[in-house]
Amino acid sequence: MSSTTRRFRRRPVAALVLVLGAVALLVSSPQQPAQAAPSPPGKALAQWIDRDTVVWKGAEHGAAQLEFGSRGAHIRLTPGSLSPAERAAAPHLTGYPAFTVDPRDRHLARTALRGRLLAVQRTADGRRATTGVQIPGVLDDLYGGRARHAALGPVFHHGRPTLAVWAPTARTVALELDGRTVPMRRDDRTGVWSARGTRDWAGKPYRYVVTVFAPTVGKTVTNKVTDPYSTALTADSARSLVSDLDDPELAPDGWSRLAKPAAVPLRRARIQELHVRDFSVEDRTSRHPGQYLAFTDRRSDGMRHLRSLARSGTSYVHLLPAFDFATAPERRADQDRPGCDPASYGPDSDRQQDCVGKTAARDAYNWGYDPLHYTVPEGSYASDPEGTARTVEFRRMVQGLNRAGLRTVMDVVYNHTAADGQNRHSVLDRIVPGYYQRLLDDGSVATSTCCSGAAPEHTMMGRLVVDSVVTWAREYKVDGFRFDLMGHHPKANILAVRKALDALTPERDGVDGRKIVLYGEGWNFGEAADDARFVQATQRNMAGTGIATFNDRARDAVRGGGPFDADPRVQGFASGLFTDPNSAPGNGTPAEQRARLLHYQDLIKVGLTGNLADYTFTDTTGHRVKGSQVDYNGAPAGYAAAPGDALAYADAHDNETLYDALAYKLPPHTRPADRARMQVLALATAALSQGPALSQAGSDLLRSKSLDRNSFDSGDWFNALHWNCADGNGFGRGLPPAADNKDKWPYARPLLADPALRPGCATITGASAAYRDLLRIHATEPAFGLSSTAAVQSRLSFPLSGTHETPGVITMRLDNLVIVLNATPDRQPQTVPALAGERYALHPVQAHGADRTTASASYAAASGTFTVPARTVAVFRRG
Repeated sequence: MSSTTRRFRRRPVAALVLVLGAVALLVSSPQQPAQAAPSPPGKALAQWIDRDTVVWKGAEHGAAQLEFGSRGAHIRLTPGSLSPAERAAAPHLTGYPAFTVDPRDRHLARTALRGRLLAVQRTADGRRATTGVQIPGVLDDLYGGRARHAALGPVFHHGRPTLAVWAPTARTVALELDGRTVPMRRDDRTGVWSARGTRDWAGKPYRYVVTVFAPTVGKTVTNKVTDPYSTALTADSARSLVSDLDDPELAPDGWSRLAKPAAVPLRRARIQELHVRDFSVEDRTSRHPGQYLAFTDRRSDGMRHLRSLARSGTSYVHLLPAFDFATAPERRADQDRPGCDPASYGPDSDRQQDCVGKTAARDAYNWGYDPLHYTVPEGSYASDPEGTARTVEFRRMVQGLNRAGLRTVMDVVYNHTAADGQNRHSVLDRIVPGYYQRLLDDGSVATSTCCSGAAPEHTMMGRLVVDSVVTWAREYKVDGFRFDLMGHHPKANILAVRKALDALTPERDGVDGRKIVLYGEGWNFGEAADDARFVQATQRNMAGTGIATFNDRARDAVRGGGPFDADPRVQGFASGLFTDPNSAPGNGTPAEQRARLLHYQDLIKVGLTGNLADYTFTDTTGHRVKGSQVDYNGAPAGYAAAPGDALAYADAHDNETLYDALAYKLPPHTRPADRARMQVLALATAALSQGPALSQAGSDLLRSKSLDRNSFDSGDWFNALHWNCADGNGFGRGLPPAADNKDKWPYARPLLADPALRPGCATITGASAAYRDLLRIHATEPAFGLSSTAAVQSRLSFPLSGTHETPGVITMRLDNLVIVLNATPDRQPQTVPALAGERYALHPVQAHGADRTTASASYAAASGTFTVPARTVAVFRRG
């Protein structure tokens, strides 16, 4: 139930596919068909779930068999039923006909799995029903337990490498090493093929030559495939490289002695979400635009700004995918550039997006949510994509961020692959066809994540997730991980990651894994929804684990509406709902707006507590409720068990930037200075919450993508960050790309053409300074780091919540602080009778801060009245 939208263009062969993460897709309960019939070609309605059991959707009650080989070999099946353990392991198969493998034939399983496999049954009317067979379950049963501990990829011992790949269904596997073929040996217990080399293998390119039956094409194929456990690659991922990440030649100066900033507990983390290329590609002061090394340019505008954020209280930089992905040519000579001058067109022209779109398929830009090799840095960000420069330079990037006072989070994407089947961008599926991808009941690959779904519920895919994360933590000293579409992972898989990280020690591994933070998108949708296949890593299920999930409840209330609204002008708390209406009919009548605004305020209050399920307060209807009893589109608003379970945010890379959302939603006549004030107020709902908070890089600078709601492939023109206010904030760079925005062009065109909506330097720098003041307050006040529901309940309250609450104003009392968020266009008094006679004053950070309007906020002790200027968040402290 997210508002996340993302598109991926898989070049050059795959179509553009849309994931609507905001919609919780309905998963139908399995129904047993009345009659069996031959399945369509390519279908795999049978599932061999372990060595004893086959489930066949649509089969009749009666004998069946598995046929394999060319001489009529078969495995007999008799009608059976699922055991309680099998039903628990595969709940989505309950209700389908089950068959028991004849004990006399079980020894044939390993042979049968290495070729074409069909389920066959003679139906009651004499027909021969056949279907393909899904095999992940039986592979896990036969091989997974032993293979999960086998060494994979390049492993060095005293300088000599061993290369190993798991390929239990392959007929043969050989190693293509630097142009010659080396035989590999199969371990029949694990299904792992390996070859031990000599010292001179180091640095050489290699691929695996895998001969295997591929169900997607219905024949045996020989695939030349890179290593899923690659540690280094040649340009454009053409070959893996025999590379030892512990080689001293790959360690930058000072790597072993790297001093990290003090670890910040997740519940206090303040995070900047940042794309590697966006950061520097248009920064004229950077010596390495668009590269990892830009983070070593200490004097660049971008690094100066990151250091200022770090000094104010930002603790982490979250990097959008920086692993090897499929959609950007890595050699600069191969990267197309727009064949026009986008700056020569008007701010509301459609020419920029048209020009950018013509080269999008071959330019240097993509968000990178299309993983190719999970554990190798992306080559397009390196000075040279050929070889190990990307390894060294990624490490230098981590050094640069750490030296700026920031720890590093990686955005990781294990829920899908760039492609499947025989596609050239399919790595895993060409080695063990049908295993690493999540298959639907008919054998097709699940695509609810937008792309070819991966199956971390399978032993070896789950292991790959753990191994990859541990490698990034140990070998690259990454300090945290954000899991894309984490709800498509089993909860057990994410907890296994946590356990593996916790085992890393400074003495043995060079890092303290217990200080590494984890969070992700806990959305509940698609074929895994509602724990249909396993207990998911969703918002509700991850509560209490210390692994945070994004909190979309407060975000929606702050912004208003949703990303799929036909009219983008639907307002929220920080965009003028009821108190500063924009006349859009979708907002409803004044009475409807008032009611919705007050409910939004309850959602924001729950968010300010850390989105706690059991926190109790008086809502705006006057009822005493728990956070879990506040409604969010039919679901509980509060789901967290403790601060740190929910991550607060007002904007991220998905959907319009916060400035662009407010451009649509605030009344058109709203001055840039007032838009900036509303931006800071919106950011404050996350920055001043309990628990972790994230903001998109540049939001404090009023960052715009010219109203582009999905800039995954919109190039540098729409995405680049502008650290120098003289370059503007990105607003008015043309109509946003038609593919995702054309239906909004009638709303966008007059806004982009209005010069009054393009903020000047004073507005941009003032907003950034005001935001940094909020960060300083958060960082210096211990009350923002409460560790339990009980502590929040006893020290945080909303004294004016109830039927007489002021629409558009939230007043929060937190220990010795009072925070007033005034989203209205008028100065507002908030009288708290219980505080009459108490000594409060505006917090010194704001009293002496950059925003002189906020500095005019006042407190009258006689009545306990806090008076706050329009569109302002003010923090008062008891003296």
